[in-house]
Amino acid sequence: MQVDPRRTAKLALALATVYLVWGSSFLFTKIGVSHLPPALFAGVRFTTAGLVLTLVARRWLREPWPGVARDYRLVAVCGVLMVFGSNGLSIWAMRYLPSHEVALLNGTSALWIATIGTFGRRGHPLTVPTIVSLALGFTGTALMLVPGATPHPEVLSAKLAVVTGCLAWSLGTVYYRNSGTRMAPLMFVGLQLIAGGVLLLATGFATGEAARWTLDVPGAVSLGYLTFVSSCFAYSAYGWLAVNTTPAVIGTYSYVNPTIATFLGWWFLHETLTRRQIAGMATVVVGLLLLTRSGSGGLARRPTTGPPAR
Repeated sequence: MQVDPRRTAKLALALATVYLVWGSSFLFTKIGVSHLPPALFAGVRFTTAGLVLTLVARRWLREPWPGVARDYRLVAVCGVLMVFGSNGLSIWAMRYLPSHEVALLNGTSALWIATIGTFGRRGHPLTVPTIVSLALGFTGTALMLVPGATPHPEVLSAKLAVVTGCLAWSLGTVYYRNSGTRMAPLMFVGLQLIAGGVLLLATGFATGEAARWTLDVPGAVSLGYLTFVSSCFAYSAYGWLAVNTTPAVIGTYSYVNPTIATFLGWWFLHETLTRRQIAGMATVVVGLLLLTRSGSGGLARRPTTGPPAR
């Protein structure tokens, strides 16, 4: 199959956006939950970003509203799994775990996305090189994640919450990929963020977080970055990747992002960075290179159904 250079450039740009922006998002999230209650913090972020993206999709790109009930069901399911479930759990866990540890636990998403992605009408089978590269990446993530023997139940619950969120994100990604929807991609992302954000806002108000809301400078900066750069810009890039490349390539963000988050957490928050974590980063890079150079890790065929590529 002949590869279109323009699509290759789009793939590289989308991957770089997801790598760099989401890798730094763990740092800003840690700062945010240190100054603002987590559910309302996440709810304001995703609801605002969703409204912005929906407005851009409707007014600027002239993308239509969803036309059938199946599309609204897709928005609801992905909003619950990928925004309310995955992001909500990770943001809550950030109160009890270092930012780089949450990022490293998110590395399990890559294996789940690639494995679950073998099912469905757009299933993409794993080849031997892909399996080897994913195994290397997962091993590197495990090396970077130094298990701390702690008796605190909050820490153990937070780790379990992050892993559960990873599974929810992977299920949402593959569900969207196999949905066959004709909904325009930016409209879908905006409505999805609104659906999950409203649920997070309701959770925050129901648990009494409004009484603890005080917006200071660090909280406002982190909220602004995560809303407009991470949720609007990078989330749109991820939505394009979900239907324009293979599950294995989509999952590579789970290897690169922890590396970036670990470095930023060490540099700005003085979180521990050990030799074992450094060795894990090197293993991740090797696995990523093998994946991107293997034939199974390249561009997927242009889909005949689903959102148009942008």
